[in-house]
Amino acid sequence: MSGAAQLQTIGAPAYSPVSFVSSTPAAAPAASASLAARYGLRVVETGVEVRSACDRCAIKAICLPEGLAQSERQEFSSLIFQPRRLRAGQTLFHAGDPFTHLYLVKTGAFKTVVLLDDGREQVTGFHFSGDVLGIDAISSPNHPSEAIALDDASVCAITFAQLLRLSRRVEHLQTYVQRLLAREVVRDQRLLLLLGRMHAEERVAAFLLNLSQRFLVRGYSPQEFTLPMAREEIGNYLGLTLETVSRCFSRLRNAGVLAVVNRHIRICNVDALRNVVGATERVETRKTAKAARPTASR
Repeated sequence: MSGAAQLQTIGAPAYSPVSFVSSTPAAAPAASASLAARYGLRVVETGVEVRSACDRCAIKAICLPEGLAQSERQEFSSLIFQPRRLRAGQTLFHAGDPFTHLYLVKTGAFKTVVLLDDGREQVTGFHFSGDVLGIDAISSPNHPSEAIALDDASVCAITFAQLLRLSRRVEHLQTYVQRLLAREVVRDQRLLLLLGRMHAEERVAAFLLNLSQRFLVRGYSPQEFTLPMAREEIGNYLGLTLETVSRCFSRLRNAGVLAVVNRHIRICNVDALRNVVGATERVETRKTAKAARPTASR
């Protein structure tokens, strides 16, 4: 079978519209058989030979492992099927689903949530192009969280078992997997810092600065962007009520730090926004220093 094999869904409403494209012609027959059996897919001959879908991807510099030789990159690319498209509000995977794949976000944005014992949802993160979803399930046979598209989005799926097998031969892939795990630890530590050490306005400022940096890395404006998430979701993530988040935005807008129109944000004074972060710590430091001064003798 010449060219790349394109796999399209047949009667799969939970995943529709979905298509996976094998990145290399050599991988197409085996991939076609396994995916067709698992997802109810049929193979459609495209008639176009594709060297590597990753080579043409606009975000390959963000999500592809560093240091791979061309042959190793080809092997890595052959593990990836793309794209799976989701509409806003669709769930990529649910808590309790078997963990089989990692998902590289190609377009759009996602939130990850966990269900608390009382039935409430806790937002644990927001994810954009180049981010990897499913990392928190690596140590478990099932996903502990669920990923929901915040807007129309697409992801590339990579079978984790195959990635592990390949990483045993390719040292740079071992480093890649280790960095994915380290990134998850750092993200958890950052969230604990937000919730444990910062007051409300600091949390909102730190959140916006983090988004600004992430948009900059992806080639977008770091000072003007549209939030894909609602303020209620921001509050859930930051441990704040919707009303508190709205008041923080209003104070920052009134201070000339931000220009806010619905979800559209423009950072007018990035230095002032940075100064908001750590303000409480600076005040406490001054209070401690003042209290430690010896009283003047009369």
